[in-house]
Amino acid sequence: MKNHNNPQPSPADIGAFEPVHPERFAAAQKSTWVSIGINVLLTAFQVVGGFLAHSQALMADGLHSLSDLLSDVLVLYANWHGSRHADANHPYGHARVETAATLILGTFLAVLGVILLVTAAMRLQHPETLQAVNPLALAIAALALIAKEGMFRYMLAVAKRVRSQMLIANAWHARSDAASSLVVIVGVIGNLLGYTFLDLVAAAVVGVMITHMGGKLALEALAELIDTGLKAEEVEAIRQTLLNTHGVRGIHELRTRKMADNALVDAHIMVDPKISVSEGHYIAESARHAVLKSHHVMDVMVHVDPEDDMQAKPNALLPSRPGLLAHLAERLGESELLDSRVTFHYLDGKVDAEIYLGNHHPAERADALQARCNELLRDDELFRAIHVHRSHAHN
Repeated sequence: MKNHNNPQPSPADIGAFEPVHPERFAAAQKSTWVSIGINVLLTAFQVVGGFLAHSQALMADGLHSLSDLLSDVLVLYANWHGSRHADANHPYGHARVETAATLILGTFLAVLGVILLVTAAMRLQHPETLQAVNPLALAIAALALIAKEGMFRYMLAVAKRVRSQMLIANAWHARSDAASSLVVIVGVIGNLLGYTFLDLVAAAVVGVMITHMGGKLALEALAELIDTGLKAEEVEAIRQTLLNTHGVRGIHELRTRKMADNALVDAHIMVDPKISVSEGHYIAESARHAVLKSHHVMDVMVHVDPEDDMQAKPNALLPSRPGLLAHLAERLGESELLDSRVTFHYLDGKVDAEIYLGNHHPAERADALQARCNELLRDDELFRAIHVHRSHAHN
C-alpha cells in the first residue's frame, strides 16, 4: 500500500529541496530570521552596555541573548533538514532532526546557566570588589525587556498557527528571556539605590532561569527520542476513533510514540474471523484513515487479528496449509480432498475448516463426508470444527 503521507521522492527530485509542510517551513524561516536580527542587536547592546555600565546582570543577559542567537541558527538548520520528505535512509521522514536540535539547544542552555550562576556566586564572595552600575544599564535592560516580550508574542502566534513544537519551544525561550530582563531591571535598580550586591544576585537568578529552561527543553526532547508515548487522553481518543470504525470488534494493543509535532501509531484491531482477507484489509484501511483524519498523526500501522492473541492460545505452532490438507486427507481417506477448495481459520490454538465440494458431487457424498468429519473431531488434536459445503465459494 502506498503511503500518501510520506511520499518518496523520485530520482529526478534528488538534490532538490521541497518541504513536506511548505507553510510551516516558510513561517519558521521568517520568524527565525526576525529573531536572529533582534538577538544580534540585543547581544551587542547588552554585552557592550553591561561592560561600560559595570553591570554583571546586564552582561549575563547579553550572553543569554547570544545563546538565543546560536539557538536560532540551530532552529534554521533543523527546520531545513526536518522539513524534507522521507527517503530510503529515513523512511519515517526527518522530523526527529527538530527533536535532536531541541536536545542540543536545551543542553547548551543548561550548561551556560550553570556557568553564569557559578561566576556570580564566586564574585559575591568578594563584596569589596563590587561597583555601582551606570544608569545606562537600566535603559538598555528596559529596551531588551520590551523587545523580548514583543518577540515572544510574535513567535508564539506563528508557532501556534503552523503547529510547530520546536517554534513553540523557541517562543517560550524568548519569554524566559523577557523574564530575565525583568530580573536585570530589578537588580540594576537595587544597585542604583545603594544595594550593590543586587546586580550580581540578578545575574545569578538569570543563570538559574537559563538552567531551568535548558534542562526542561533537554528532558522533553530526550523523552521523545526514547519513544515516549502520547498523553493518556490522546491515546484514549485514538482508541475511540478506531473502535468507531465499522467492522472493528475490539482493540487489544495500541502503541504511540511522538515524532516532533506528530505521532506514530501501532494498533491491533479485532475483526470477524470468518470474513475475507480483502474485507479485513478494507476495515484496517478505514480505521487508519479515520485516525489520520481526526488526529495529529503522521502514520498509522494497523494489524488485523481474528481474536485477542494476547488471551487466546497461540496458533504459530500449528501446521501450515499443506500439512493440514495432508492430515485431513489421511484421516478422512479422501485423497481427492487435496484438489478441493478448503478454507482454514486458525483460532484459539486450533483450526476451523470449510470444505467446498463441486456441484458435480452428489448430496449423499457431501453428507457422508460431513459425518466422517464429525467423527474425526471427537479425538483430533488439530481441528475444532469442520463444515462441508456442496458448492464452490465465490471469490
